[in-house]
Amino acid sequence: MFGYITIDRGELKGKDYDKYRAYYCGVCQDLKASCGQAARATLTYDCTFLAILLTGLYEEGLDRSETRCILHPGRKLPVIRNKFTAYAADMNLLLVRQNLLDDWLDDRNLRSLAAAKALEKPYRRTAARYPRQNAAIEEYLVKLHEAEKRGERSLDYCSGLTGELMAEIFAYTEDMWQKDLRRIGFWLGKFIYLMDAWDDVEKDKKSGNYNPFVFLPESGHFDDEAGAVLTMMASEAARAFERLPILENVDILRNILYSGIWTNYRKKRAEKAGKAAEAASDSPAAEPEKKQE
Repeated sequence: MFGYITIDRGELKGKDYDKYRAYYCGVCQDLKASCGQAARATLTYDCTFLAILLTGLYEEGLDRSETRCILHPGRKLPVIRNKFTAYAADMNLLLVRQNLLDDWLDDRNLRSLAAAKALEKPYRRTAARYPRQNAAIEEYLVKLHEAEKRGERSLDYCSGLTGELMAEIFAYTEDMWQKDLRRIGFWLGKFIYLMDAWDDVEKDKKSGNYNPFVFLPESGHFDDEAGAVLTMMASEAARAFERLPILENVDILRNILYSGIWTNYRKKRAEKAGKAAEAASDSPAAEPEKKQE
């Protein structure tokens, strides 16, 4: 489900892209330090956004270095780390482990079960450090499965569960900023859930997997209607963000909130438009009428 809170590469300045990648590598290095090499494959863009957001808000110092990566062995890559990249790595672990268990419960995916068991030791260690956040994740999984089992039709209810989960994760600590951080997390959580549901709706119709969009009446404007709902979620997240006194990394954060989160939506709409145009050009009705002699 996660991974939609990313950058719009084409709209991001080169220096900001380099900095974003350094944060991404920092979270990756912290994930490796806490969980081992294999866990790095579980890193999501969402947690990179969280690390950059919290660093900008709390103006935390940065530990800059360079490292070699197995994916880029030819050169050293810049790395930014601090307590918020470590926190984001920990939240990534908690989320991924529960997501793997969710896959196992939904599809009896043995690979997901094996991966979840491989993360069990670092998961228990991390969960003990963050009991509030871990409890929110566990409660989320239970409530979501109950909703799926009863065929919950409300988009607001199901997306709200993900929103409540992300609100707890974004609230790093209980202080004067937690209200707006919770709001950002809540609305982005709803956005993530609905974007994922919209992305999978055709596949879920065929497979029979739960998806609240399946229950909506057939409409020739489904994608536009889904886009309007998603826009409302994104707008509320951006409104909460703009209330925070963030100066550092603000261009990166705005790139993500105002454009990057729409990358998947734009891409899929373009693909659908291309397929529709191709189908129209191939149909008999599209062939020019032959002139009568």
